[in-house]
Amino acid sequence: MRAVNAGLDLVEIAPTSKPPVCRVMDYGKYMYEQSKKAKLAKKKQHTVQLKEMRYRPKIEEHDYRFKTNHVREFLEQGNKVRVFVRFSGREMAHIDYGRKILDRIAEEMEDVSTIGQEPKLDGRRMTMILNPKTSALKAKTKRSQDAEDKDKPVGSEKVQENSDR
Repeated sequence: MRAVNAGLDLVEIAPTSKPPVCRVMDYGKYMYEQSKKAKLAKKKQHTVQLKEMRYRPKIEEHDYRFKTNHVREFLEQGNKVRVFVRFSGREMAHIDYGRKILDRIAEEMEDVSTIGQEPKLDGRRMTMILNPKTSALKAKTKRSQDAEDKDKPVGSEKVQENSDR
């Protein structure tokens, strides 16, 4: 009766409790606010993608550095990375070269990643999966926030003009 007089709705909050809990509210407004909260939560969440980086057993040092820097960027963004070495032809006789490359990558990335899957041979590919460390992600976001703060002027800072020039 109170809800009808106020032009609001009587909404049952907890039907299983004894006695059931009800609230007088505008149900349309309540549903709108719930949808806004859900959209905001969805916007803030980060989906983890699986990125891939392919190496060769006889890779040159510059190419290795270039690809490894990309792997580091992927991990700092919070993505998993599948690193694999592709063998062709007679390179299958020297799979130890591929193992050395994967071990070197794992060693260089140990500050930003953990090994999700140890290197294993799948046909002509030796594959390893790296998972990002949460501590590296937090440090990365803190650095980017600090960089943004330095660009903004503090308080009412103004540039003083020199009249001599």
